[in-house]
Amino acid sequence: MKYLNVALSITGLLLIFGVAAKSQPLKVSDNKRFLVKEDGSPFFYLADTGWELFHRLDRNEVDYYLRNRASKGFTAIQAVILSEINGLTVPNAEGNLPLVDFDPSQPNEKYFELVDHVVKKAEEFGLYMALLPTWGAYAEDQPHPLFDNKMIFTESNARTYGEFLGKRYKDQWNVLWILGGDRVPTDKENIWNAMAEGLKKGAGNAHLISYHPSGQQTSSEWFHKTNWLDFNILQSGHQRFSDNVYTRVANDYNLTPPKPVLNGEPAYEDINEWFNPANPRYNDYEIRKYAYWSVFAGAFGHTYGNNNIWQMYTADVSPIIYANMPWNEALEQPGASQMQHLRNLMESRPFLTRIPDQSVIDQENYEYASDHMQATRDGQPGKKDATYIMAYLPMSRDLSIKTDVIDGRNLFVWWYSPVNGEAIPYGKVKNTGVFRISTWNVFVKENQPGPDWVIVIDDADKKYPAPGKK
Repeated sequence: MKYLNVALSITGLLLIFGVAAKSQPLKVSDNKRFLVKEDGSPFFYLADTGWELFHRLDRNEVDYYLRNRASKGFTAIQAVILSEINGLTVPNAEGNLPLVDFDPSQPNEKYFELVDHVVKKAEEFGLYMALLPTWGAYAEDQPHPLFDNKMIFTESNARTYGEFLGKRYKDQWNVLWILGGDRVPTDKENIWNAMAEGLKKGAGNAHLISYHPSGQQTSSEWFHKTNWLDFNILQSGHQRFSDNVYTRVANDYNLTPPKPVLNGEPAYEDINEWFNPANPRYNDYEIRKYAYWSVFAGAFGHTYGNNNIWQMYTADVSPIIYANMPWNEALEQPGASQMQHLRNLMESRPFLTRIPDQSVIDQENYEYASDHMQATRDGQPGKKDATYIMAYLPMSRDLSIKTDVIDGRNLFVWWYSPVNGEAIPYGKVKNTGVFRISTWNVFVKENQPGPDWVIVIDDADKKYPAPGKK
């Protein structure tokens, strides 16, 4: 596509994230709550969902896509090697199928040369590739509601395929593995355990591994206590507006032994609720709610998705689930650009000591409500050792926050916009143990870009920078 060649030269001037990043593999933090880089420095996992990346894009399009995502502050891309949309029978953009005779023990070298290119190009942009070895449907003998399906995996060839992948990418610092692929693994656990064993045999402990389940499910139900599962992934899904994602995250966060948790597939921007065209589409506001609710409930990062982008939709292919915009145009939908403000906010305060803490909300706060407030702070549960508190408010309302978890005598209060990342100072106040306000919406009225806000309450003595700034 000619437009991509022009766009590549333009967006190359705009790339501000990633290229200069130090190349470091990821590991689980010592407190088992976060992912960190090899040197122990914090890592905020902010992924875009590019499921069909290897299947539908050519190399120029891949470069354009990755450059765009890096420029918007994403740190990872989730993509599937054996893709869902007839990935075993329809060649990729270079005319290659992934396997010989549908055999996972016979990978097609030409196909994997494109996978190699994507992983290497992502490395240039400082992006991690969260790779699904296969879509989950290929491990079960069931018809797919939309596409061709063929069960190709057994315990034996899953192990062989996993070892092949582990060996091929063992020296790539920017790889994570996500098994599954939108499927409940019941009665197929042996296949996924074998694939994980193969990955470990091929690459040792070079890469982290997790599992992507189907909608409103979590990997912890089947694999939490396995040795190979490094962090849990839940899929809150696309079924209803204002889903109680915070409860789902909290359930995994509170498991024993502790493992990091991620909402790896929340509702996609521009997808219809319940996949039904009679229902409204999720917009950037709903997407923001899922993101802040998930992270403030204890998730170590977040995954963004867009209905037009996961399938890499163009006018040349049939739309799936009512896609309505070419993927290259959908890259600029507002929700994607707004995700970097969440990352910037979390990176602007002590990171690895952060905990969820709903006890600081000193007012009526219903579960399963569109205006549910979610709070996070640093410190230890049950102790008054915080240096900051953050609370996400989906809409303007009276507010009462317990601040006695902060020992300092004075507080500095900010309003932070999830829409544009602007931090508006409320100012310095005495720490009376509770911060209350009922007219704050008047204070920010002239600058209010959207209905949702984050209130950030700092120990004034810490002199933290404005939220979102390092």
